[in-house]
Amino acid sequence: MLILFPDYSINGKSISGKILGGTILMRNKRIGIIAVLAGICVMLAGCTNGGGNSGKSIVLKAGFSTNSSDPRVVSTELFKQEVEAATEGRITIEIYPDSQLGADSDLIKGVVNSEVDITASSAGNFAMYDTNVGISAMPFLFDGFDDAWEFVDGDVEVQAEQNLADYNIKVLGHYDNGFRCVTTSESFGPINSVNDMNGLIIRTPENQIVMETMLLLGAQPKVLPFNELKDALANGSFDAQENPIPVIYNNNLYEVQKNLAITNHSYDVMLFVIRQDVWDSLSKEDQKILEDAAKKAQEKDRELIRSQTEEYIDKLEEAGMNITFPNLNEFKEATSSAFDIFKNSYDAELLEKVRSK
Repeated sequence: MLILFPDYSINGKSISGKILGGTILMRNKRIGIIAVLAGICVMLAGCTNGGGNSGKSIVLKAGFSTNSSDPRVVSTELFKQEVEAATEGRITIEIYPDSQLGADSDLIKGVVNSEVDITASSAGNFAMYDTNVGISAMPFLFDGFDDAWEFVDGDVEVQAEQNLADYNIKVLGHYDNGFRCVTTSESFGPINSVNDMNGLIIRTPENQIVMETMLLLGAQPKVLPFNELKDALANGSFDAQENPIPVIYNNNLYEVQKNLAITNHSYDVMLFVIRQDVWDSLSKEDQKILEDAAKKAQEKDRELIRSQTEEYIDKLEEAGMNITFPNLNEFKEATSSAFDIFKNSYDAELLEKVRSK
């Protein structure tokens, strides 16, 4: 199975990527010169939004693909309040939800190109820049939230993210997006077993592990920006989509999908990131303020995701969705070859650490 992605041009550099059976072949994997040039721009031309070391005011733009009720946006509002209070308004955060600054891929690309200052997006969406980042999305890797959080707060995740600085990306924290589940249209019907996944035309993010997981389950994954998803489901372009419970509810996807299957096939850690060049321009004191604020925002996000995952299944049923709980053992068995498929995509040592966690 060959899945092609479009070519990307970043600061004049061309990146061409494709996935072949889960393997990404990329040219120009590193663009370390981005961070160097951006840092020179900061020092010599003052091209960031002020410069914390000089005491000037800084305005940082935070963009998100989801609406303002999504936990990542709500938690970033707390981040904004903490930073602005601690700096007495010298550092200001402007928040743009609903894809006002672009879809997830645009927002990450914007951080790389110094056009967007802050965003939060699923780890797998960063894989175009560093494949290892998306490794936590391997199917059925975690038993629950506590297990997942222990992993993403540990050394293996640090190792997976270590090359992002080469692309002007600094990780401030790890938001949570929950465990991904499948919704289907009324015409397609509910998912009760792996056999029901056969031929399912399903929207996925630009995440190679999620796409390969769907292929292993017999579905037909296709990429579509999140901000176009609801309309595409409404007009029948897709039979299905897969997302965590809070995303499904907070973005009203139940209005255009009849069935929800609690598959929990992939855990969705979100990287809460800032431009590396902006970070490097800040004083140590300001960096500490942002770190402390990010930790509080991360805690809030995780609390929201856990509580909403538990609460919103009932709310989705009240809204008219048919909820099914398939036997996940056959789903796990159907996707058990994922580690072998991706053995040439990820750092061998890292992959083994994840496999044996």
